[in-house]
Amino acid sequence: MSAIDGIVVTQQGKGVAFSSGVGADQRVQALATDPVWIEEAATRRLQPLTLDRRQYAVCVAPVAKGHLVLISIARDALLEFIGSVDFAADIIEKLITDPFDAMTVVDADARVVYVSPVHEAFFGLKHGEANGRPVRQVIENTRLDTVVRTGRAEVGEIQRMKGVERVVSRLPILRDGKIVGAVGRVMFKGPEQVTALSNRISALESEVEFHRRDAAALRRRSYGLDDLVGDSEPMRRLKSEIIKVAPLEIPVLVCGESGTGKELVAHALHRLSPRRDNPLVMVNAAALPATLVESELFGYEAGAFTGADKKGRKGKFEQAADGTIFLDEVGDMPLDVQAKLLRVLQDRVVERVGGERPRQVDFRLVTATNRDLHAFVSEEKFRLDLYYRISPIVIEVPPLRSRVDDIELLVSHFLQDISRIHRQPAPQIAASAVTYLMEQPWPGNVRQLRHEIERAFVFAEEGRITIETLARHSDRRTVAIQPVSVVTSPSRPVISRMKEAVERAEINLVRDAMQMCNGNKKRVAQELGISRSYLYKILGEADQ
Repeated sequence: MSAIDGIVVTQQGKGVAFSSGVGADQRVQALATDPVWIEEAATRRLQPLTLDRRQYAVCVAPVAKGHLVLISIARDALLEFIGSVDFAADIIEKLITDPFDAMTVVDADARVVYVSPVHEAFFGLKHGEANGRPVRQVIENTRLDTVVRTGRAEVGEIQRMKGVERVVSRLPILRDGKIVGAVGRVMFKGPEQVTALSNRISALESEVEFHRRDAAALRRRSYGLDDLVGDSEPMRRLKSEIIKVAPLEIPVLVCGESGTGKELVAHALHRLSPRRDNPLVMVNAAALPATLVESELFGYEAGAFTGADKKGRKGKFEQAADGTIFLDEVGDMPLDVQAKLLRVLQDRVVERVGGERPRQVDFRLVTATNRDLHAFVSEEKFRLDLYYRISPIVIEVPPLRSRVDDIELLVSHFLQDISRIHRQPAPQIAASAVTYLMEQPWPGNVRQLRHEIERAFVFAEEGRITIETLARHSDRRTVAIQPVSVVTSPSRPVISRMKEAVERAEINLVRDAMQMCNGNKKRVAQELGISRSYLYKILGEADQ
């Protein structure tokens, strides 16, 4: 109801005891003294009334030996509600006393005019104590004053009050287009509901943050040279070649041992090329069966064969249109598949299975292999004409043993990446453990190193990775142990003879390498696959 437009006070047996405003109207007084009407109105508590074509809302409440009748001009919606619902007053009372749905009302000056009882109890206020005070002095982190000023509603917002996060809605109240106040309602108030809601919000925020980081990592995976970790001379040379080759449209063959990161090179070539905004399509060439190679690479039309998609499907070359297609393990591709691939590379035209219309395709070709294609050509396992098509430019990815100085950077990178994935703190790694890693042969290259670091991450004790952690949980099947020939002597223990023989063998290898490399210690370390610190240790022993 709005402002009071009339009052009538009746006393039992005496009629009207007091009236003012619209209440002085004889028609209103007649109703107020009608026992039937007053009983019905007192039961409903809210009653519609029409006088001289004006709509009013009437509130009737019992008083000592009589009734109090309050009359106010009401809007159509309120009148409809009051007229349609016999228990309209009970609904309004429920709204303002609900223990799980508190309410605060402010006027046009953002001063409190009403706080529901449950909200007063929450803030430790006496009944009516907050009335007339600026709302910011009563409710922490409130924005009801902002809603009054701007007239913009705020629904489902999080507000922290007395150490608890609550979901609130703030609505401006307008009359004739002018803001007269605002109402704030707490949507959830019970302690159990608040706790459950807060926990759910925290869980969702953590999940969103995890997926955001994961998506960012996936985006970075196709960006430039970021994932080619290393600052050694071989890696600097590799990155320099990628930068020079990437802008060109010439096919590139990426060669390297398994686990060196050939796929990352393909990503970098694509990301640094003019085609970076178009697709990079990855194809494992060795896994393409001859019976399905045409449908996989070239696509098929609707109904081309039993089980075919009703809409047909684009092949890998069409998917790579205006982008890059990466054929991994091209050296393991069967000869009959090689012939079909050669035709596409020569003509840049594909024809879908079951189709009759050749389709022109434009793509950049990058291939990769860990095989010796020269030997395969000699053995007639790989077509010479295809080899010439895919290898105008060859990029060699260095094995890990030729860039052991990068191991420390790689270990740090892997620990941070694994920590992010598992959302656990990254353990520290001892300097001696890094040296230990730099002295290993790494036949599985960077991939093997990452697997070792993942195991060490899991089994690290007290947040620290040591040599013992690495040795105990290493994949022994991948460790290459070089046999050492020794001459037995009955006068010394076996363990002493073996240690001395290994030391002598190391010294002799280092001396030979120093002569071959003209004393270049960095090159010696690279050729022998050891760290420079370990090389200096051997040289020191040789001088003793």
